[in-house]
Amino acid sequence: MIPVDNSEHSNYAIDVGISLAKKFNSTLVGNHVYAARLHDQRFVQMESGLPPAYQKPEELERQRNIHDSLITKGLQIISDSYLDQFEMRCRQAGVPFQRKALEGKNYAQIVKDIKENNYNLVIMGALGLGALDKSMVGSVTSRVARRSKSDILIMRRQVEWDRKIIVAVDGSPQSFAAVKKCVLLSKAFNVPLEAVAVFDPQFHIVAFRSIAGVLSEEAGKLFRFKEQEKLHDEIIDKGLEKIYQEHLDNAKRLAKEDGLDIKTVLLSGRPFERILDYLKKENPSLVAAGKIGYHSDNGLDLGSVTENLLIQSTANLLIVTGGYTIKSENGGGEDTKELPWTKEALARMEKIPTFARNMAKKAITGYALENGYKEITEAVLQKAREKMGM
Repeated sequence: MIPVDNSEHSNYAIDVGISLAKKFNSTLVGNHVYAARLHDQRFVQMESGLPPAYQKPEELERQRNIHDSLITKGLQIISDSYLDQFEMRCRQAGVPFQRKALEGKNYAQIVKDIKENNYNLVIMGALGLGALDKSMVGSVTSRVARRSKSDILIMRRQVEWDRKIIVAVDGSPQSFAAVKKCVLLSKAFNVPLEAVAVFDPQFHIVAFRSIAGVLSEEAGKLFRFKEQEKLHDEIIDKGLEKIYQEHLDNAKRLAKEDGLDIKTVLLSGRPFERILDYLKKENPSLVAAGKIGYHSDNGLDLGSVTENLLIQSTANLLIVTGGYTIKSENGGGEDTKELPWTKEALARMEKIPTFARNMAKKAITGYALENGYKEITEAVLQKAREKMGM
């Protein structure tokens, strides 16, 4: 489905929609929303400022009827004209099409249409007719992107299928679903696909410094800050890097299962900042990301990285809403890599701060798996400590 308004960005959406429809034998649905009732309300609000000759009740009623007829008919004509252009483009390209003219609040009607029809893909221009020079994303597109239950492709410029596609991977089901979608696009348009992941060790450094600044001397002894700081340096940073490299390895394996060899890139720093810098440098055909990330909770409308891409990126952006659970190489889900822990070993882990505990646990589990242990006991934990300098 493509919301149309004859703006430059709307025409970008039609162009890419036609190219996709040809590759995937799709039907395009043109949608335009006009707001006749809104103009009626505005006219009523302006009535008090009309000249005295128009203030008589019978004259006001007559003017309301004239306004209602002209505005409603005029907006319908404009809507039909936009959809006529859309239809003409589809006919010329030999692409099946449908057209919809809806009345109401623009973003609300678009979201309602998406919900009722469960489109495979929504394609929208980043900006509409009301765009300003400094605008990056229009209010309608932003609101639809946050509420859409379908994948949404946001067009900022004319697509050029001669450059690679980049997909952001963070280990979430949505990011792996984005990999699957991008594999289809990469193969259809014969362009390279690149998966990028970013880990952020700086957050934990900031957390440690924050903790150190508020601990009393007694609490500092109990917390054993210096030892925890060493744990961070030796385990957390390396653990983060390893985890995100595994996400990229899984993305590469996922693509290979679908017959495509992809390049992977691991970066360090603030995720949205490094991705934005990388996009500026690489200038891809489009960038794809999951709607929400690995650490998102239920009810979140947009993950922080995707939100920053929506607001700040100049690249065409594919936001993927569905999920795909990656399977481990032994045939099970990701959790099959987990090993049982004895109560004593778990009690030892309680000495590690909450925010660092999961990372340390993953590092110890990785050590145990690599060395063939079936259970993590105090003895295994002690060997892992000695091996990794914990």
